[in-house]
Amino acid sequence: MWEFATVAVLVIVTPGPDTALTIRNTLLGGRRAGIAAALGVSTGQVVWALATSVGIAALLTASEPAFAAVKLAGAAFLVYLGLKSLVAALRREAPDPFEPRERQLEPMSSYRQGIVSNLGNPKMAAFFPSLLPQFVSGGDAAFWPLRALGLAFSLMTLVWLTAYTVAVARAGAVLRRPLVRRALDATLGAVLVALGLRVATAR
Repeated sequence: MWEFATVAVLVIVTPGPDTALTIRNTLLGGRRAGIAAALGVSTGQVVWALATSVGIAALLTASEPAFAAVKLAGAAFLVYLGLKSLVAALRREAPDPFEPRERQLEPMSSYRQGIVSNLGNPKMAAFFPSLLPQFVSGGDAAFWPLRALGLAFSLMTLVWLTAYTVAVARAGAVLRRPLVRRALDATLGAVLVALGLRVATAR
C-alpha cells in the first residue's frame, strides 16, 4: 500500500487536464463549482477502475478504433473549453464592481464536465490497467483489490483537487480583478487547447 500511495501521489499532483478544468470551473462558479468538477473527475476515475477490474479498459486499449474515438472525443472537449476561455479573455472588459459575478457555472454542469474530462482522457484507459494490477496478486481474487485501489486513487484525487479549489476560491477577490482574470482566462484557455491537442496526437 505504501508503494501504491507513493506512485499515486506522484501521478495525482502532476498537473493535467483535470487540474486545469478544476481551476477554470472554480474561477467561473466559485468553490461549489470547483468541488463539483473534482467530484466529476473522481467519478470518472471510479468508472475507469471498474472497467479495469472487469477487463473492459484493456479491451478498449487493444481496440484501435474505440481508443481513437475516446481520444478524439476527449481532445475535442478540452479544445472546446479552451477556446471558450480564450474568447472570454478577448471579449472581457472592465466590469462594474457592483454587478454580480458573471458567467456563473452551476455545480451540476461542472460535475458533468469533470466526468467527461476524465472519461475522455485515453491515457486513463491505459493508466489504470498498467498501474493497479502491479499492486495486487491472484486471478479472480484480484477483482475486489483492484476496485479498492481504484477507489483509493479516486479519493486521493478528490482531496487534491478540492485543495486546489479551496486555494483558488480563497484568492478569488484577487483573481477576479479584470486584468488578472483576463490573463487567467487566456492562460487556462491556451493550456486546455494545448492539452487537447496533446491528447489528440498521443499514441
